[in-house]
Amino acid sequence: MNKIKVLWIDDEIDLLKPYILFLTEKGYEMTTINNGSEAIDIIDDNFFDIIFLDENMPGLSGIETLSIIKNKYPSIPIVMITKSEEESIMEEAISSKIADYLIKPVNPNQILLCLKKNLDSKRLMSEKTTSKYQQEFRNIGIDITNKLNAEEWIEVYKRISHWELELEQLDDAGMGDVLRFQKKEANTAFAMFVENNYSKWLNSKTDDKPVMSHTLLREKLFPLLNEKNNTFLIVLDNMRYDQWKVLQPYIEEMFKVENENLYYAILPTTTQYARNALFAGLLPTEIEKKYPKLWIDEDEEGSKNSYEKELLSEYLKRYGYDIKFSFNKILNLAAGRKLVDNMSNLKEFEFNVIVYNFVDILSHARTEMEIIRELAEDESAYRSLTLSWFKHSPLYDMMKYIAEKKGTVLFTTDHGSIKVNEAVKVLGDKNTNSNLRYKFGKNLQYNPKDVFEIKNPSEIFLPRFNVSTTYIFCRNTDFFAYPNNYNYYVNYYRNTFQHGGISLEEMLIPVITLKAK
Repeated sequence: MNKIKVLWIDDEIDLLKPYILFLTEKGYEMTTINNGSEAIDIIDDNFFDIIFLDENMPGLSGIETLSIIKNKYPSIPIVMITKSEEESIMEEAISSKIADYLIKPVNPNQILLCLKKNLDSKRLMSEKTTSKYQQEFRNIGIDITNKLNAEEWIEVYKRISHWELELEQLDDAGMGDVLRFQKKEANTAFAMFVENNYSKWLNSKTDDKPVMSHTLLREKLFPLLNEKNNTFLIVLDNMRYDQWKVLQPYIEEMFKVENENLYYAILPTTTQYARNALFAGLLPTEIEKKYPKLWIDEDEEGSKNSYEKELLSEYLKRYGYDIKFSFNKILNLAAGRKLVDNMSNLKEFEFNVIVYNFVDILSHARTEMEIIRELAEDESAYRSLTLSWFKHSPLYDMMKYIAEKKGTVLFTTDHGSIKVNEAVKVLGDKNTNSNLRYKFGKNLQYNPKDVFEIKNPSEIFLPRFNVSTTYIFCRNTDFFAYPNNYNYYVNYYRNTFQHGGISLEEMLIPVITLKAK
């Protein structure tokens, strides 16, 4: 194993020989120099893992030396050592991004602790995280073999997502593979749970069922409207729980998270069904029956979500909310910037809705555009790209404005997505829909063992297009492929992000209440 290389810069370096010997005996490779100018030359020609730098040196001062080194080699950790406790000196050093700060006199153990903290912390964190997940792996494994209820599945998914985000920080491909295996196992068990309970949830009149698309606003938004605050509903289309978790630190700079939870998207987990249900407070066939002019079938031309504002208006009236509200749908950057410029006009409304379609656009673009596939080649990169977009997006600016005006936000989505990789063969006629995660039709051919099969669509409140309409849904990471040109089709769509079926990622989606700080 290579020795850790330490450079110590101090004009009284001869007085530090006991420290140098102590660290050498501990296995560190020590280089010493007594002035900043020569130190910079040495750094130009040699690699060092860490630098100790005296703040008070004649000639080129420690602060000046620090600034030069950081400009040239920003990633080298530098520990400032000084006799002074003046706040201005500390602030100047800290603003130059020092790794640590020690005040003389220091003892050898302080120096050793500083080295371990700055150089071994990543390794120690890795070992600790891996050890904790190994314990949690067993616990999660036991849990998913038990008969969990809807809330318990939410907690399991939160735990899996937590460890997915923790383990991606580590350079340990093996542990990542273990987690992916466990998530697949969990998704298999979750699909079985959904298939056994989904119809009961939709048809039961009891309270023993989870919050779902068609009950979300009643459960989570209406109590906020009762508070008569400046309330916003923001729906970020196709946002998964793990994506929310990477956005959360930036949102928490503006808002306090009052409540974070997950709810169940209805099937199919697509915009047409789940988001219309969300804004209507009704299931698809209920919308079709009650508001036939506001429901567009899949085989009809035009957008399938053209009447969200009208559906929401009717929903509010049914529950006695006679309020003036705005409805803003953002489909591109220009529309987002326009709304940012006009946010002040929203103050005349008691309630404002913003539907932002970026994440859905991103998932489709990743399928169709090679460059987006490369930028978001895996789950981690997909999260990173979502975060990068958010930090530079009009949505971020909108949320800053809302926070400044002390608004309350219900931040949510309509469904999630899953990265697919296993093809399931299906054969249908020309009227079969194109979605990769669910199909409906009258002459579908498939292996019933491969899918969640619904032969009576009215049982789960889905439209019936003829007397023999059947719906089938993919589980886990499966996707549908036609036998014709099968290999091309599979290779094109494998490892893309899709939605419409049954998985933790698609169905268990975030709903967060935010109060301005």
